[in-house]
Formats: sequence, C-alpha cells, structure tokens
Amino acid sequence: MRVLILGGTGEARHLAQLASGERGFDIVSSLAGRVRDPSLPSGEVRIGGFGGATGLREWLTDNRVDAVVDATHPFAATITENATTAAAEAGVSLVHLRRQGWSAQPGDRWTRVPDLATAATATADFGPRIFLTIGRQGVHAFATVTSHWFLIRAIDPPEGALPPRHELLLARGPFTVAAESELLADHRIDALVTKDSGAPDVTAKLTAAREANLPVIMINRPPLPENTLITETAAATLDWLRGLRKH
Repeated sequence: MRVLILGGTGEARHLAQLASGERGFDIVSSLAGRVRDPSLPSGEVRIGGFGGATGLREWLTDNRVDAVVDATHPFAATITENATTAAAEAGVSLVHLRRQGWSAQPGDRWTRVPDLATAATATADFGPRIFLTIGRQGVHAFATVTSHWFLIRAIDPPEGALPPRHELLLARGPFTVAAESELLADHRIDALVTKDSGAPDVTAKLTAAREANLPVIMINRPPLPENTLITETAAATLDWLRGLRKH
C-alpha cells in the first residue's frame, strides 16, 4: 500500500517511522522545502512543491498512491486545500493528521484572533514591545505597524517586508521556560504573538508569559475543509491506514 505523507511536523515524522517499520506499507514523505536543514523522516523523502492541486493529483495518479496523510502544519492552509481537492479528483483516500490546539490555563491572558491581519491590528491594544513568534511566514502582515517594536524569532530569515522597528533572532527550539523568561525580561516584552500550533515542544514561551503576567495574542487555526476525516495522533492514523489496507 503506497502512502504519501505531506509533512514536516513531528507527527508526520513519527507516523513515517511507525509505518516504515511495518510490512505492507510503502511510505513517501513530502516536505515543502521552506526550512533549511529540515529534520528528515524515515523512509523515502521528496522535497518541493507539486504545482498546486492539479500537479498533486497527477503525482498521485502517476505514482499509484493509495492514501494521503495531510500531516502538514495546522496553518498550511493552501497545501491542505490542494490535498483535499487532489485526493478527491484522483479517488485517493485522505486523512488530516492534526494535533490538538492549545487551551488556556489558569493565569493565562490570551486574546484569540482569527488571522494574522487581525493580530497585527490587535497589537495596538498592548504595550510597545512585542515578541513575534509566528515563524518566518506571515511576518509581512506586521510590516505596516509603525507604533511598536518587534522581537521576531524564526528558524530562517523571513521573506518580504518587515516592521520598521524590529530585531531579528534566528533560533531553533525547543526552548526552556527559564530561557524564555530571561528573553522576555531582557527585551522588556509587553506582549507575545503566536499561532495556535499545538506543538508540545514550544509551550515554554506560553508558560513564561503566564508567569510574567504578560498578554498573548493567539492566532486561531484556519478551519479544515468540511466533511473531512481527522486524526490527532500518529498511532491513530496508522490504525486508519491498517484499516484501508485490509480492504
């Protein structure tokens, strides 16, 4: 059974590891190639885009793929939409592997917003020094905010326009709560902006913000396509694949 995993997340790597070690599965993991020196999953790996939904549909057909697992980042809305369209047109089974989002804990001061543009506007309600932790994509949404200073942290340099007043910090997590607390204090941060990725290895910044009584602007995930199958763990996804294989 040939399976395409659209990934780059920890869940995608975990699934590739589990499925590659099991007889009956031929696993191919696809990475977008947007991160330099990515962590590669087990098994066959391809890097780069497909050319939209049409290109992906053709790839699925040409490579006789039986199932697609969309294990991309929860904010990778374009590839998720393309995968949904391509799989339907190619007659290939599809599941979206999505870890649960974060939930506010006692003491958290979260303001949830629907998108990057709203997050940029919402910074006006907080102090002048903002810690921007949304990755390198989407930083351009804050480029017109002239009233605030931004500490921008990303693994790779952002592309496109940046806020006129900023400092760029290139770093790869995970980070400790102590290190995050020190960072917030040293840069006199007034508020944090982040995406609700749900990633367990980057929650230290949320804990540090809570302990410092700092507000967080939390960007909600884009909605998944309607009537789609969703799993939350690599193990559950593997069970789904096993069920398909039996049929």
